[in-house]
Amino acid sequence: MALFYSPEITETPFLNEEESLHCIRVLRLTAGDELQIIDGIGNLFDARIVTPSAKRVEVELIAKHPDFGSHPYELHMAVAPTKNIDRFEWFIEKATEIGVDSITPLLCRYSERKVVKLERLEKIAISAAKQSLKGKVPVINPLTPFNQFVSNLQEGSRFIAHCYEGEERHLLSKSLLPKGNYTILIGPEGDFSEEEVKLALTNQFLPISLGNSRLRTETAAVVATHTAAILNE
Repeated sequence: MALFYSPEITETPFLNEEESLHCIRVLRLTAGDELQIIDGIGNLFDARIVTPSAKRVEVELIAKHPDFGSHPYELHMAVAPTKNIDRFEWFIEKATEIGVDSITPLLCRYSERKVVKLERLEKIAISAAKQSLKGKVPVINPLTPFNQFVSNLQEGSRFIAHCYEGEERHLLSKSLLPKGNYTILIGPEGDFSEEEVKLALTNQFLPISLGNSRLRTETAAVVATHTAAILNE
């Protein structure tokens, strides 16, 4: 199944130039051919091509399928971007394939990367959603300072993964309740600072462990995402 992405498809029944080019030049679809489109908020549409064009394909919507590829929980992953941006982009791709609702890049005390290209991350998420047959594309938030993020969070269960010895930590797999609303924090290569961990605990974050292995930032983030998905199967 080849999916196309158009966030405003119900208001403007057209594919953008990038999607149109793929539709006409790569897949060689033409007038009368049927295709499927996601809007990024959970809906899948069956559609038919009215006007084929490599710049702007016009379609007619035939049917709507809500909650396409949905999951019964809300997951917000807040992760410090890695020094090698390829690793963070890999996390974005895999988390989208597994199931995540929003991702916030965190700016922490020990962060080695202080800039991210939001548009590129969004494109990776869109591509991964189409590849994994999901109607919802996760929201990619701007890079946010750690203190600001933990102090302004309003709802849901909150977890922070860190590696400090002597601190009581709970296995994430035993801390999540099914069908919940979760926010999980994953720190940079140098971990969160002790002050950041204390601030998170003050703001009702539960300290958690992902197991006995010492994981890279992007690996830890994918493991946490997968743990939430497995719990809710």
